[in-house]
Amino acid sequence: MPKITFLGAAGTVTGSKYLVEAADKKLLVDCGLFEGTRELRQRNWERLPIPPSSIDWVLLTHAHIDHTGYLPRLVRDGFRGSIFCNAATKDLCELLLPDSAHLQEEDARYAAKKGYSRHKPALPLYTVEEAQNALRQFRIIPRADVCRISPEFSVRPHGAGHILGATWLELTITENGKQTLVVFSGDVGRYDQPILKDPESPTRADYVLCESTYGDREHPTTDVAEQLADVINRTAKRGGAVVIPAFAVDRTQTLLYYLRLLEDQQRIPRLPMFVDSPMAISVTSLYEKYRSEHDLKFSDEELKGDHDPLNVHEVHMTRTVEDSKKINDVVSPCIIISASGMITGGRILHHLARRLPDSRSSVLIVGYQAEGCGGRALLDGAKYLRIHGEEVPVRAEIVEISQLSAHAGKSELLRWLSGFQAPPRQLFLVHGEPSGLNGLRDAATQKFHWPAMIPEYKQTVDLT
Repeated sequence: MPKITFLGAAGTVTGSKYLVEAADKKLLVDCGLFEGTRELRQRNWERLPIPPSSIDWVLLTHAHIDHTGYLPRLVRDGFRGSIFCNAATKDLCELLLPDSAHLQEEDARYAAKKGYSRHKPALPLYTVEEAQNALRQFRIIPRADVCRISPEFSVRPHGAGHILGATWLELTITENGKQTLVVFSGDVGRYDQPILKDPESPTRADYVLCESTYGDREHPTTDVAEQLADVINRTAKRGGAVVIPAFAVDRTQTLLYYLRLLEDQQRIPRLPMFVDSPMAISVTSLYEKYRSEHDLKFSDEELKGDHDPLNVHEVHMTRTVEDSKKINDVVSPCIIISASGMITGGRILHHLARRLPDSRSSVLIVGYQAEGCGGRALLDGAKYLRIHGEEVPVRAEIVEISQLSAHAGKSELLRWLSGFQAPPRQLFLVHGEPSGLNGLRDAATQKFHWPAMIPEYKQTVDLT
């Protein structure tokens, strides 16, 4: 009988990996990195419970690192099969995976220099070369049509509205002439948001794996543009900088959209704006390439003559390290957008080391912050943030705008689940911390009366 083993995103938000087995064949759905606490990150260094060489294929829902970032390690350790995804996801992974490896190499070099690594010598989880090797095994599948991976597995992707290329998957498993349909939510996006189309809803499944990142709470309904304007205006009035840790994919582009809107409406001053993320700069070009995924409102704005809804007036795209360092010399009010979005590495750490001690400045948190990451510490009121082995005092104003999250809130997840024409045999709640998992389980059980469970890490379930 077919079975599924939860190798990640079980009891926690990150590290998505679901091993599906049927007729002696193995398909891994997603292959992400664990992020957050030291205990979770340590899992990235542990060997999988099965040899990577025994896995036949990998299938991806979307490009985020917590869904793809373990691929270079998987390939390095012996996986030789194809990695299936759509064209936009492949293009994004060609940016994200080498960038992830580069950041790890940089962090390892810095740790070796400062002497705070647990490894002697300090090592990256994987290298840029290993990331490039993994990319050679990618194979493009259709964006919305059925793709037959093997006699045992076929998949139909559907738009998830989360980031560019994001899908949820209908996986049909065939064994001994019997078919089992499993839906993998990936990450479900928001409804009625700028740029991307709304998530499509599933209508049938025997088993459903549903993400629960915000399963216990709703996103605020206050006006995003108004909140952004308030933060920027009061920070500029103080003479400080607005520092925004932002994911390079989707969050940066959404911010650029709102900032351009506010400038055009003259609700904020035209401040120097630095997009200090080579990857975010390249991703913005991909958003322009895949216009078929844009919603109608955004597409209409693109057609307005020479108006580019993602082009802020005084924007500086800083690709080089030298240009990034020069931002430290800016003493007038400005806006700095840089990665990583959860403050776990990258150039944002250098900007925070410079601006956090400045009471005139603001740090704007605009995305989900996993337990153990720097962003969560700031939201929890940390007085100091450890950056590159040093304790940096937190004197800047810390502001959260959670409406900009690319994850569906509780009611949006229930809306997505409402499309089923018949109840599934089992609902698995994944990709959440305990509060989100329990919250969505209780809400779904009350609303739909479906059997729902929260699988444990490395737990195997027979799909009978």
